[in-house]
Amino acid sequence: MDFFTALRIGLGAVMANKLRSALTILGVTIGIAAVIGVVAIGEGAQNEVTGEIESLGTYLITVSIRGRGPDRVLTQSQLDEILQDIPGIAAVSPVMTASGVAKHGTSRFDCSITGVNHQYATARDFQVQTGRFISAIDVDTRQKAAVIGQNVALELFGLANPVGETIKLNGQTFSVIGVLEPRGGTITGSEDDQVIIPVTTAERLLGRRGFTAFYIKGQDKDSVDVIASSVENRLNRRFRDEDAYRMFNQTQVLEIVQSVSRTLTLMLGGIAFISLLVGGIGIMNIMLVSVVERTREIGLRKAVGATNQDILRQFLLESVVLSLIGAVFGIAVGTLLARGIAVFIGISPVFPWKGAAIAIALSVAVGVSFGSLPANRAAQLEPIQALRTE
Repeated sequence: MDFFTALRIGLGAVMANKLRSALTILGVTIGIAAVIGVVAIGEGAQNEVTGEIESLGTYLITVSIRGRGPDRVLTQSQLDEILQDIPGIAAVSPVMTASGVAKHGTSRFDCSITGVNHQYATARDFQVQTGRFISAIDVDTRQKAAVIGQNVALELFGLANPVGETIKLNGQTFSVIGVLEPRGGTITGSEDDQVIIPVTTAERLLGRRGFTAFYIKGQDKDSVDVIASSVENRLNRRFRDEDAYRMFNQTQVLEIVQSVSRTLTLMLGGIAFISLLVGGIGIMNIMLVSVVERTREIGLRKAVGATNQDILRQFLLESVVLSLIGAVFGIAVGTLLARGIAVFIGISPVFPWKGAAIAIALSVAVGVSFGSLPANRAAQLEPIQALRTE
């Protein structure tokens, strides 16, 4: 008996018992759907969190000073001393932040005031939509220049071009020199609500001296850990207290997030795999029942020349067909389930092509593994005894 003949007979046997086959397929469908759904949601959640972290900037290190008294702030000269001769730095910017009110004419907008230097756009991967970003001259000469976010521009100017116009920021007049590309929300809040000004100007506007945070951008992934280690050693020497500052190493955080996400996905996928094994047990039970019911048929086939190998192949194909049909339905159901859950929790699921391929391979493996016992039992039946069975 060739492969296609065995397949045709197997399909016929599956279709002959539609309800029983459907219930058997359901077990595999649930298992595969669970695997696909868990992996799709897991990868989608990982991408969402990774995107939020990467939106802060690539190869980024953030340092926040948390000391007391004079140790609560840093000056530019002190920052230069800390970073002196550290290799691999692409950009550095001090940061001062405060809440404020931006006004233009009769319009007003509650914004975030951010004081930075000319390297901030490079450090944070900011792009200017119109106009320009703050320059080194703006910082050195304490210019009252402002780069505004998308929400600020829309609220104060509507669809008009704000570049060249003026705004009032906490009562002081600033010239708008640029508008940022839309950034959207991040884990630190919406970056479209900010007004960026030179850090030296921010010191005067806010009545502060020095800053409590700074950003460092590495040249590549390998340089980030080197920079972070060097900065940490120098900050420890300066403050003599590890609690005096907090360092956010984006590369390490991304690795931790991805590692945790992979672990959770594997763990949940393992739980889902158990349900697939339950489906496999269902296939084995049904195939054992099928062997008993078709004992006379098996005896008749052997009497007319079918070999043990033919019978074995036929029953294995039947179990694999049941598994594959369950896998196809499971992938479809799992995808729909993932999309539904994703809409509810507000993420974008990622269809796991690799997971789907693995699911199909698993279904074949389950069909072969759990179909082997019934198939072997069928193949070992003696023709004469089988024909005597009522």
